[in-house]
Amino acid sequence: MSRPSLWIFTTVPIALLLSLPLLTVVAFLLEPSAEVWSHLADTVLKSYIANSLWLMLGVAVGTLLMGVSSAWLTTMCNFPGRRFFAWALLLPMALPAYIIAYTYTGLLEVGGPVQSTLRSWFGWDYGDYWFPEIRSLGGAIVMLSLVLYPYVYLLTRATFLEQSTAVLEVSRSLGHGPWSTFFRLAVPMARPAIIAGLSLALMETLADYGTVHYFGVSTFTTGILRTWFGMGDVAAAAQLSALLLSFVFILIVLERWSRRKARYHHTDNKTGGGFARYPLRRWEAVGAFLVCLLPLLFGFFIPLAQLGWWGWAQADAFLEPDFLRLLRHSMQLAAIAALLALLIALLLAYGKRLHPTPLMQATVRTAGMGYAIPGTVIAVGVMIPFAALDNTLDSWARETFGYSTGLLLSGTLVALLFGYVARFLAVSLNSVESGLLKIKPTYDQAARSLGASQGFTLLRVHLPLLRGSLFTALLLVFVDVLKELPATLVLRPFNYNTLAVRAYELASDEQLQAAAVPAVAIVIAGLIPILILSYSITSKRT
Repeated sequence: MSRPSLWIFTTVPIALLLSLPLLTVVAFLLEPSAEVWSHLADTVLKSYIANSLWLMLGVAVGTLLMGVSSAWLTTMCNFPGRRFFAWALLLPMALPAYIIAYTYTGLLEVGGPVQSTLRSWFGWDYGDYWFPEIRSLGGAIVMLSLVLYPYVYLLTRATFLEQSTAVLEVSRSLGHGPWSTFFRLAVPMARPAIIAGLSLALMETLADYGTVHYFGVSTFTTGILRTWFGMGDVAAAAQLSALLLSFVFILIVLERWSRRKARYHHTDNKTGGGFARYPLRRWEAVGAFLVCLLPLLFGFFIPLAQLGWWGWAQADAFLEPDFLRLLRHSMQLAAIAALLALLIALLLAYGKRLHPTPLMQATVRTAGMGYAIPGTVIAVGVMIPFAALDNTLDSWARETFGYSTGLLLSGTLVALLFGYVARFLAVSLNSVESGLLKIKPTYDQAARSLGASQGFTLLRVHLPLLRGSLFTALLLVFVDVLKELPATLVLRPFNYNTLAVRAYELASDEQLQAAAVPAVAIVIAGLIPILILSYSITSKRT
């Protein structure tokens, strides 16, 4: 294992294999699909583009307003409840967007408790009053903003915590109040973190399928599956996937271009007495409390209370064989995918540490691109080559042995697990790489001087030191797989359901209360890493 070529021969094929979905989608750009593509261009393509752009714009505004303002208030200001909000504002991350969409539909639809209460209070009949339509583009923007703002909040608050207290004290000594310091100093210094968090939120927006499909909003994700299954044109679906990828690519390029020549540095935040937060009193404190409370209230507590109410009414369903089978399927898939992603991430990250050549760095970077690719695109990119390989093997077996092999890959859990690993490898890779960066190279040198091989050094030196990073990576991928909907919906074997798919099916059939049972299980599983993450950030300066 000490030869560089062996690491290269191991990591490069793995990276190319995990890049197969992306390469497949790009390759289909050259495939002729004139009739269907012309039909799409004349009918729905403009709506796909317009709705996707409006969705991104609305979510960008919502996540920035909620994420940046709450990060500044919980970091730099003193008001009642600040310590609670510092960690609790991350809780909406545990709720997938499609689950919160189902929940608010049940609350706000015509027969829901909100409108029913209004009619009973004021004696109205249906049609006597105006009420905003939840199943709309605006409703999708609100739902996605409520669960995605923590991306902006988390990264922005971490940057605010790291900003030099001396610089902020100088701003105060020059007569700048909290808002002046916020707009003229803190936000420009935190720009990379804000843009990074916003980019993650917008990528998740483009990848969403359950929310926009349930609300009847035509976007690229709904159009890809409609073209594939409704029109039966794989090439056109792949070309729509490539167009969606161009949106993701533009987001990445804009994020890099926005800070092309800028340099951001911060000094260690270790001044003697720490930073004296701005005290907020009376109406200022009330305003800060409401700014932090409203995203948490509407993004977590209200939907969780409604899900809990529905779930409590069907408590017996949690012990039924069907639910237990769904739970077992979901847990098994998530555990296997998380373990595979962790092992591959460890191999790639350690190979990059040993031999940080341009080829190795490019290989690892390519393998980690899957998280930027929506689940629908991953599904298209996995199913096409796997189905082609299955058909080739089946034809060969029929001609040679007179025996049909059937679907060895595309019709089994192999394709689904491959899609999960390709989609979420970056989550494990980032965690493992950040953990390895904290281990000094002198540890490797000391082990080598004592005659230890690189493999032995990894097992006996690095793995014990990486225990926390490995556990975090395993947990994050586990929860991401539990919540993943579009890739599971397309790649799962026939009659093989998971909690996410069952919640989607029940909600699509308007059985919202029944959908609460699998939804509650997903939310409970999602809360575990969120609480761990919340604890980690509150262990810093709070």
